[in-house]
Amino acid sequence: MSILTNSGRVAMAAAIIAQPIYLAWGNGETIWDTTPPSENVATTALLAEVGRRVVTQAQYVTPDSAGAIQMTSGNYDLSTVPTNYLYFRTLFNAADAAGQTIRELAIFVGTTLDAGVTAPYVTPSQVATPGQMLLLEYITAIALSSSVRQQFEFVLEF
Repeated sequence: MSILTNSGRVAMAAAIIAQPIYLAWGNGETIWDTTPPSENVATTALLAEVGRRVVTQAQYVTPDSAGAIQMTSGNYDLSTVPTNYLYFRTLFNAADAAGQTIRELAIFVGTTLDAGVTAPYVTPSQVATPGQMLLLEYITAIALSSSVRQQFEFVLEF
């Protein structure tokens, strides 16, 4: 029997953090406001992507009960050495998708943009290849306003 070792998990995290990383958001479906969608690990794309932004911060973290990064899964602290835990934080600008309602989020690695596109926020029409979906989360609907900057944080364990 083969096992994935701790150092192998760190290697996986290192491979992820070395790639372009984007957080995509989408409208989802209005039915999700009353009936949560079923989770499907085979999902590769958002149902109704609105746009994506380069992840603002991608770093290694370690679990720490007194850590400054507070997640529902526990607390974490930043690590200066590679670990099998990755922290992703994305801060959208207030103008990003203003007026849209967001119900789905996904982290993508390996996204490539159309030639000449360099903006940190892009729409689906500016994406050459979406890359691989690493994480998917359905959220309570957020009506975006041009006066509020949205921030999202995730910690993934490999």
